[in-house]
Amino acid sequence: MDSELREVFQNNSTSYYYSSLFFPQKIKEDTFKLYAYVRKADDFVDEKPQEPEALKQFRNKTLENWESGRTDDKIVNAFLDVARDKGFRKEWVKAFLDSMEKDLHKSNYVTMEETLDYIHGSAEVIGLMMASLLELDEDSYRHAEMLGRSMQYCNFIRDVKEDNELGREYLPDEQLEKHGLSSLKKEEIDEEAFEEFMREQIKIYREWQREAEKGMKYIPYRSRIPVILSSRLYKWTAKKIEKDPMKVYDGKIRPSKLRIVWELLKSLRGKV
Repeated sequence: MDSELREVFQNNSTSYYYSSLFFPQKIKEDTFKLYAYVRKADDFVDEKPQEPEALKQFRNKTLENWESGRTDDKIVNAFLDVARDKGFRKEWVKAFLDSMEKDLHKSNYVTMEETLDYIHGSAEVIGLMMASLLELDEDSYRHAEMLGRSMQYCNFIRDVKEDNELGREYLPDEQLEKHGLSSLKKEEIDEEAFEEFMREQIKIYREWQREAEKGMKYIPYRSRIPVILSSRLYKWTAKKIEKDPMKVYDGKIRPSKLRIVWELLKSLRGKV
């Protein structure tokens, strides 16, 4: 396992990283290549200052060398190897890179439709890539998209404070307005209204999550375990926030290693 790919992935994820450790070896290696690529692109837009030129070069290296797969970037090369081997569609990668570019200039989302357009590129297509990587039947693809969607929405719920610091709000304005909120900055919210708002967003996440879980049947048991584990860790995160929504302002909510082990034991029994 390439140490650079492992480090990029590990430094930017808890649930995904530890869940991926339980894939069979070849699938684990390919997953690390995919997520190192995704996290690298994300770094270009999340670091301060942002690196628009670096993201542009990253995009060009990917799309212009789609067939040859040979660039001067180890992370791009590794990703392209997996993309060609597993039949990723170029349109998926373009959609992903388009969403990353949105983070360079778009700071908030007015409607749920706008948020879902961003989520399609930032997460749903990653679900499709994982389904392709696992060589699943295309009947599973809609569920794979929904798993990416639900997890990304849970990220938006969990990362309110972090996104505020980056000057972003992904949760749509129309949802805030339903609860009389004009902002998600801690100093500007009414706590009671905020708590109601967050619990409603968790309901939306859970609706998508339930739809996603219908697709678990398509995944072979050995590869299903880490997917269930990741799903369970996200549900644990949502439950923690539902109990006390104001916790999102205390820092990122992450499962402990003990919690990961506990959820793994349940995953081994097939409990979604």
